[in-house]
Amino acid sequence: MKTLNLVMIVKNEERCLSRCLESIKSLVDDIIIADTGSSDSTKEIALSFGAKVFDYTWKNDFSDARNFALSKSDSDWNLILDADEYLAQGSRQDILEFLENTEQLGAIQIKSSYMDNNEINYGIGYMTRLIPKGIHFIRKIHEQIDSNLPIIHLPLNFDHDGYLLANKGDRNLPILLDELKDKPNDSYLLYQIAITLKNMSRFKEAVTYFDEFYKLTNKNSSFYKNSVIEYIYTLIEIEDFEKALNIIDEVKLILEKYADFNFLCGIFYMRLILSDIVKYQNYLPLIEKSYLKCLEIGEIPQHQGVYGCGSFKASYNLGTWYEVSGNLQLSKKYYELSAKSEYKPAIDRLLQIKL
Repeated sequence: MKTLNLVMIVKNEERCLSRCLESIKSLVDDIIIADTGSSDSTKEIALSFGAKVFDYTWKNDFSDARNFALSKSDSDWNLILDADEYLAQGSRQDILEFLENTEQLGAIQIKSSYMDNNEINYGIGYMTRLIPKGIHFIRKIHEQIDSNLPIIHLPLNFDHDGYLLANKGDRNLPILLDELKDKPNDSYLLYQIAITLKNMSRFKEAVTYFDEFYKLTNKNSSFYKNSVIEYIYTLIEIEDFEKALNIIDEVKLILEKYADFNFLCGIFYMRLILSDIVKYQNYLPLIEKSYLKCLEIGEIPQHQGVYGCGSFKASYNLGTWYEVSGNLQLSKKYYELSAKSEYKPAIDRLLQIKL
């Protein structure tokens, strides 16, 4: 039987490390942890779970740290996690067949919580985290697996709450900019710098890097959809509606099958029209059309993006659209559809309508 170890790098993770290790202990054979300089009880928590803990001198290079941790593991397979991630669904039994073939990589589903407009949202993504012995990481930050082996989606679902904490942009940005000096035409690096700046609310600077990313990016890359969507959202923030409109037209044929792209379009057309009602009034029907398309697509597990864009979020926005359009019957219909998912804004709106 093939062996599987958990391999992690940590620093001051006493808030969440126990939760992570408790959730995963029956899935793995051993726990390997590289500590990069904790000053809290992280090491003690790790040792209480029987982990093998190794000290690592931080070098501003996440791949180097992960590869150091991997060098301490002797298993056939390694599961890579961060301390703020934890197993929500799945077991060792679910992946036994997968583990027999070490000529592949395993992707796990990660559901990330984050704050947006004073409410908690959830992003669904698939990350390659189950790797056979001998595979390593590249890139100093936002590190990636250095392998061309085929990727298999596994029935392992993890929750992640690290985005609810303070933004790590001040730490990450200098590392990204330093790496960009050696790789000025790396579209993935340009995207990561852009999204870091966006998350720091430095929108105009972010657009500069998004512009360069968009010129160089490969439309078949795994991060293309999400990155273009984030680019358009950033253009909305700085109210560069004409550029955003051009990009939507350019990518529509590629991205229209995704609910979160159509959800973005609904938001964009609303903002576009409000910016100049006379000039852009012909786009008015596209607001309704975009959200209806979201519901037609639905929540597809294989599609990565913001959870709810194919269901309750789109229903709620349709309810809002029909309400301001004076169609109370349709408005209530879609608020009720949204409320079935216990979406609080829809529940509150229904209550207001009743009153």
